[in-house]
Amino acid sequence: MSIAETIRNTLVPIHKEGYPFIAAFALATILLGLLWEPLFFVGLVLTAWCAFFFRDPPRVTPVDDDVVVSPADGRVSAVGPAVPPRELDLGSGEMMRVSVFMDVFSGHVNRAPVRGRVSKIEYRPGKFLNADLDKSSVENERNGLLIDSPHGTVACVQVAGLVARRIVCWTEEGDGLAIGERFGLIRFGSRLDVYLPSGATPRVAVGQSAIGGETIIADFGRGLPAPLVRVS
Repeated sequence: MSIAETIRNTLVPIHKEGYPFIAAFALATILLGLLWEPLFFVGLVLTAWCAFFFRDPPRVTPVDDDVVVSPADGRVSAVGPAVPPRELDLGSGEMMRVSVFMDVFSGHVNRAPVRGRVSKIEYRPGKFLNADLDKSSVENERNGLLIDSPHGTVACVQVAGLVARRIVCWTEEGDGLAIGERFGLIRFGSRLDVYLPSGATPRVAVGQSAIGGETIIADFGRGLPAPLVRVS
């Protein structure tokens, strides 16, 4: 492998949504450096962080209708029954929910947890509480997608966080999504809630790290009990 290929394989791609922000950070860094040299290095670190935030590496996604993959990089913050947001019209009963919290160092590109057709997209303005809090699922600004999967309707909700002020979703109603396909992102720090139909068994535990598009967070019809876990 040549040096050029090694460098190309090492560098992580940046999502195009991040280019304006990286450019703004870089320009501010130059201006700060002209005012006072030490500020240039502070700005340089912040510019590097901004580029890191908008990273969009390729992922190895299992092509399997019986599994559900994590919609984002981050930490599993909740696993258990919960009532989905009212605007999704999924009823007042509880569904199995798996939540993935993204801090400011997580990659924030969001990916489809299952294969299917997007039957509904519903945006709701709201608060900007810490996305790690359970009540943020119903009180924060959010954008919900209903995906008609082979095993029923799966809801994937983008939830804005304490720092996040912008939810981006480039998928539209009627679009088909492949499992692990990119559909949006959130700036800067947020949460993804996945509401699963009956028959889904969680495969992750609270506190576990998840990789968007790769980590299997649940599966359907495999007849296996929920896994036992330990923290070590």
